[in-house]
Amino acid sequence: MDAHPLTRLPFSSPVTPGTGWPGDPATTATPAAANSEAVHALATSSPDLPTLDARVSVCRACPRLVAWREQVATERRASFADQPYWGRAAPSFGDEHPRVLIVGLAPAAHGANRTGRVFTGDRSGDWLFAALYRAGYANQPTSTHAGDGLALTGVRIVPAVHCAPPDNKPTPAERSACAPWLDRELELTVGGLRSIMALGSIAWDATLAAARRLGWTVPRPKPRFGHGAEADLGADSATIRLIGSYHVSQQNTFTGKLTEAMLDDVMARL
Repeated sequence: MDAHPLTRLPFSSPVTPGTGWPGDPATTATPAAANSEAVHALATSSPDLPTLDARVSVCRACPRLVAWREQVATERRASFADQPYWGRAAPSFGDEHPRVLIVGLAPAAHGANRTGRVFTGDRSGDWLFAALYRAGYANQPTSTHAGDGLALTGVRIVPAVHCAPPDNKPTPAERSACAPWLDRELELTVGGLRSIMALGSIAWDATLAAARRLGWTVPRPKPRFGHGAEADLGADSATIRLIGSYHVSQQNTFTGKLTEAMLDDVMARL
């Protein structure tokens, strides 16, 4: 067992539910989905976001993803060899009554799969949380470890896939198995939502698919993803704006495909 970088408490890798990891929503009694049918049953029966987060965090429905996330947590990157790895599905994070959802792709192997919090501990998170801070949604511009004091106001971050995938590429079957979690996120937050920011084309497509499954009005033909692209989604009597942004991946930020000004422009329209 190794010590958490902030609390200095010892944890196994992967982290056992209910052992005191900062922000761990689960307990030893939280039911874990073993297949896609169980994901659907547990997601649809979740009465609130804390319950949903807890059930997401112990999900074991996709054998390839479970094996990969736990292999990474066991082998670890040399620069983090003295740290315990979360090694579980990463739940959503943020305000439980959001005006804005940010839908991403999946946890990074040595980011959220290590820290247990989405976009935390990697360069993508450095970009995203700095932008959220500049826009007034975050109380600090950095996100290094669960328990570091970060809080979001009015925003909740939701992965389309909750486990770190090999090569950052979940399969269509894995994306489908994880979809009920996103559906329930939308059902539980729709009352106060005004906009959804999709980071990348996979998040864009996942959001549109979830909206259709929930019976929302989605424009036809299917809205095309692009940086700054917009589409209005009809949910009951409300209209929710879907806005696209290039993902905050190193591939995009290092090459200049996505700049701080471009990201800030999208944030200002949420």
